[in-house]
Amino acid sequence: MRYYKRLILPLLLLAVWWAGAELGWFNTYLLPSPVRVFHTAVSLTKRGLLYRHLKASLFRVLAGFLITFAVAFPLGIAMALRKNYYYYLEPVLEFIRHIPPIALIPLLILWLGIGEPPKLAVIVLASFFPVFQNTMSGIANCDVKLLEVGKVFAFTEREQFWQIILPQAIPQILVGMQLGLGYSWRSLIGAELIAAASGIGYMINDAERLSRPDIILVGILAIGLLGYFIDYLFLILGERILHQKGRKEIIWPE
Repeated sequence: MRYYKRLILPLLLLAVWWAGAELGWFNTYLLPSPVRVFHTAVSLTKRGLLYRHLKASLFRVLAGFLITFAVAFPLGIAMALRKNYYYYLEPVLEFIRHIPPIALIPLLILWLGIGEPPKLAVIVLASFFPVFQNTMSGIANCDVKLLEVGKVFAFTEREQFWQIILPQAIPQILVGMQLGLGYSWRSLIGAELIAAASGIGYMINDAERLSRPDIILVGILAIGLLGYFIDYLFLILGERILHQKGRKEIIWPE
C-alpha cells in the first residue's frame, strides 16, 4: 500500500501539468505539455541519443563517486583514529568545503585540460565531504562501553577496529555514501559544462541554445529518475548490509 501512496503526488502533478497545457493555463512553448515531452523522449530514445548521453553521465557519476570513496573513506577513518592529525587538516578542509565546486571550473580547466579529469574533479569535490565527515563521525563516536569491554578481553587495536568500531559506524557511513552519491548527481550539470560533447548536462545545455524546452525537460526527468533508481538500489543494499550486521554479534573470546 505504501508504494501506491508514493505515486499519488507525482500523478497529481502530472495531471495538473497536462490539464494546464490543454486548458492554456501557461505558455506551452516555455513549458511543453507532458505529451510532447513524452514524444520527444521516445524520439531521442529511438535515435539512441538519450542512451548515449545517459551512459556518459552515469560513467562520470559512478567514476567520480568511486574516486571519492577511495579517498574520503580511508581519510575519514584515519582522522577519526588519529584526531591530533585532523587539527592540522581542519582549516584547509573547512576552507575547501565552503567553495562551490563550480567556482573552481576555470582553474580545473587550466590545470587538468578539457577532457574527463576536470569533470571528475568537480564531482569528487562535490561528494567528498558527506562521505568524509560521516565516516569520521561514525568512527569517532563509537560506543565507549563497547571499547571498554574490548579492553577487558584484551582486544588489540586492530581487533577493536574490525569487531567493534567499524560495525558500529556502518549505518552512518552508509548515510554519508548515500549523500555523496546524491551530491554526485547534483554536480553533474556543472561537471558537463566543461567542454563536454556528451552527457545529460551537455544535452540540456545544447537544448537551451536551440530553444528546445522539451529536450531540457527530458534531460531533467532522466537525471531525476535515474538518480532515484540508483538511490533506491543503494537503500536496498544498505538495508541488506545492516540486516546481516544485525544478525551477527561481536565475537568475544572465551
